[in-house]
Amino acid sequence: MTDYPGANFDLSWREALHPAKHVNPKAKSRYHLIVIGAGPAGLISAIAGAGLGAKVALVERHLMGGDCLNVGCVPSKALLEYTKHHTNPNFDDAFAWLREVRAQIAPNDSVKRYTEAGVDVFLGNAVFENQHSVRVGDVVLKGRRIAICTGASPAVPAIPGLRESDPLTNETLFELQMRPPRLAILGAGAIGCEMAQVFARLGTEVHLFEMAPRVLPLENEAASAALDNAMRDLGVKLHIGKAVSRVSNDNGLSVHAGNEAVGVDDILVALGRRPNTANLGLEKAGVAVDEQGFVIVDTKLRTRNKRIYAAGDCASRIQFTHHADAQAKVLVQNALFAPTAKLNSSLVPHCTYTQPEVASVGRTESELKQSNTQYQRLEVSFDELDRGHAEPFPSGFAHVLVEKGTDKVLGATIVGPDAGEQLMPVCLLMSNGLGLSAVDRTIVSYPTRAEYLKRIAGQWKRTQLTPTVSNLFQRWFKFTDA
Repeated sequence: MTDYPGANFDLSWREALHPAKHVNPKAKSRYHLIVIGAGPAGLISAIAGAGLGAKVALVERHLMGGDCLNVGCVPSKALLEYTKHHTNPNFDDAFAWLREVRAQIAPNDSVKRYTEAGVDVFLGNAVFENQHSVRVGDVVLKGRRIAICTGASPAVPAIPGLRESDPLTNETLFELQMRPPRLAILGAGAIGCEMAQVFARLGTEVHLFEMAPRVLPLENEAASAALDNAMRDLGVKLHIGKAVSRVSNDNGLSVHAGNEAVGVDDILVALGRRPNTANLGLEKAGVAVDEQGFVIVDTKLRTRNKRIYAAGDCASRIQFTHHADAQAKVLVQNALFAPTAKLNSSLVPHCTYTQPEVASVGRTESELKQSNTQYQRLEVSFDELDRGHAEPFPSGFAHVLVEKGTDKVLGATIVGPDAGEQLMPVCLLMSNGLGLSAVDRTIVSYPTRAEYLKRIAGQWKRTQLTPTVSNLFQRWFKFTDA
């Protein structure tokens, strides 16, 4: 079918990322860096290396851009924004919009752009020949260093009847051409919650299943509760604390969980991801994977073969585009120059772009308690801010965790409008070793939601007013009494 909404945008999108008439270049005798996989980690590694003057080959078997552009961040956020800002949004218009957005961004990751930047782009499957070369079709690429950046794919668990139901995943969801009247979503993590809101706004009857006792089970309980309420207000039917036991298709598709059997038209699986490391011939390269298939790397992203590196979702359980981007910069430094760069993955933020947004960085309270770390929690509700008083429907809050006795920030969670944006100054503090005292010296615009951090810093400062300090102040003012 070629006349579905946004079909014209899909044509230009695919042509940019996997041109029909592309001819692989003649391979150089040897490359400084061969990159396998053109997702975020691979793209940054390739273009950064070429920009520094290195000879770089980039191999992609499917579409340049990886999951983020094609079946992940870009289409999902396009749908979220469209359905949030339109009253009674239409399915056809929403999906045409996501295809238009995806096509507009595609040139940034295109074969043309990377070729013009000096990267030799090879389209096809890459398989290791040995520890220093990779085969792509009939061509063998030899390299001083090789980077594995093959990403990950959606995991479909072995639930009886699930595979036979031909479920949707993020790889197929955005190719829908008709709105499902009833949709079951398995998994109430970020993807599951985001798509639950999208399809509920589009008029689909949404059933969200989660075996954990709450939505967003990895976030703090207050954040989960806020999103739980928002989901129910939107009409999403939550099936929480019940594992899906089977899927039947006797008289129509049904999802069974606990004592319930819910009839649906489609199922979306949002239950995690598995690394794309099979069929690469890693054993020939001396590269090891763990029991789940993730490439084993050290803190400098080197595999057990020190000539070969790995970055992105194939080598990390922290599967975010911005994390892959940061890893790629470490990879380029270590692969092409002295291997001195490292990445502190504990400072990688993440955001769920629901309404309200939920954003977090650093350690959680449960993690701090497990490690017996002494901390204090400082919190502000956005409706306490003057900006909140000016808004008809203020909502949200910020929790910041600080090391006991110091101003060092250990973690933070923000729930509310633009939470991902509001988290940025906290990330800046943590990444640069700054404490809340630095916030106290910073002037922010009034009235803004960003004042939450000034309030947090003020709370911390008041905790430093010990009886001894208070007594000193009283003696000073008595001494200087006019």
